[in-house]
Amino acid sequence: MALPGHHPSPSGRPLRIALVAGEASGDLLGAGLVQELRRRFPDAEFAGVGGPRLRAAGLQAWHDCSELAVMGLAEVLRHLPRLLRLRRSLHARLLAWRPDVFIGIDAPDFNLGLERKLKQAGIRTVHYVSPSVWAWREGRAAKIGRSADRVLCLFPMEPPIYQRHGVDARFVGHPLADSFAMEPDRHGARTSFALDDATPVLAVLPGSRLGEIQRLLPVFLDAARVVQQSLPALQVLVPAANAACRDAIEACLGDARPANVRLVDGHAHEVMVASDVVLLASGTAALEAMLAKRPMVVGYRISALTYRLVMLLGLMKVNRYSLPNVLANEPIVPELMQGDCTADKLAAAVMHWFDHPDARATLLPRYRYIHEKLRRDASASAADAVAELLAGP
Repeated sequence: MALPGHHPSPSGRPLRIALVAGEASGDLLGAGLVQELRRRFPDAEFAGVGGPRLRAAGLQAWHDCSELAVMGLAEVLRHLPRLLRLRRSLHARLLAWRPDVFIGIDAPDFNLGLERKLKQAGIRTVHYVSPSVWAWREGRAAKIGRSADRVLCLFPMEPPIYQRHGVDARFVGHPLADSFAMEPDRHGARTSFALDDATPVLAVLPGSRLGEIQRLLPVFLDAARVVQQSLPALQVLVPAANAACRDAIEACLGDARPANVRLVDGHAHEVMVASDVVLLASGTAALEAMLAKRPMVVGYRISALTYRLVMLLGLMKVNRYSLPNVLANEPIVPELMQGDCTADKLAAAVMHWFDHPDARATLLPRYRYIHEKLRRDASASAADAVAELLAGP
């Protein structure tokens, strides 16, 4: 680790660190990393692609991370020309700026190609957040190693896969595990939303991408209506990640919004803690619900074209999709994917948690065990791994 004020750049100028974060979650990860790197290198310069959190942490943002937030094979194909132009212009600008290290945060389809070219040009490269090599073709680990000098992994099962392919990978822990209390304050969260402890509360999180909201929120709301038939006092909280998500949610709700559905700006963590059950899209939100110690139902649909391509090409290699089930290595929460993601099936799975408090209690020790494994002061661990790479030859 470098001492404060030390400049490892061979030119003697302040250290230059470039980062590209691909979406809101990458913006959050990057902000924590930049804050920790600043402690180690107080006069370092940071530039690249980020959102409001990275800018607040001191990143000179050449582009906003929302420009990269595209998911799914069909969606990527539609945006491919624009993304390729953006990557080419970034590559040229980075070569001119000549950073001492480039850190690609998630967004592997965009970042790994950029990292590979920068590595070939003699720039150190780090990929922060391993792609899901445990789910999609393990052999990609070797290809990732041709792009990244070091891979920073959020989950403990990932580094051994890279090691089998001769790639330097470090488990740094997950920042979300650091941000959630081991014993969340449900009463305090409910008080902040003016809810009493006896009210049945369902949190609905259809994702942070506009396509996800359009595909998933209508069926999630239909499921909530079915649940309300059994629980007339049910309150439904729907957090919106940002203004664009709020607009998309408002459009789905329409003018006839049910009186028991409340739209919340941000505060997804608090919404989960306040809830009895969480109905959510597969992804990071499932990990957040687990860290909030809440029973959940995971539902997901991708576009029909993307799904057909995935099935036709045999790309998916696992039969568990949500992170709680992957980390537990057993099905501890229900997953209803694609054709199974219907209002009736989702509602039945939600009601199971409401009707069986013993099942909810069984989840808690499993959740706590995983939480403890992931809690590693991740931003500091990631900064140490970057500083160590910079100090090397």
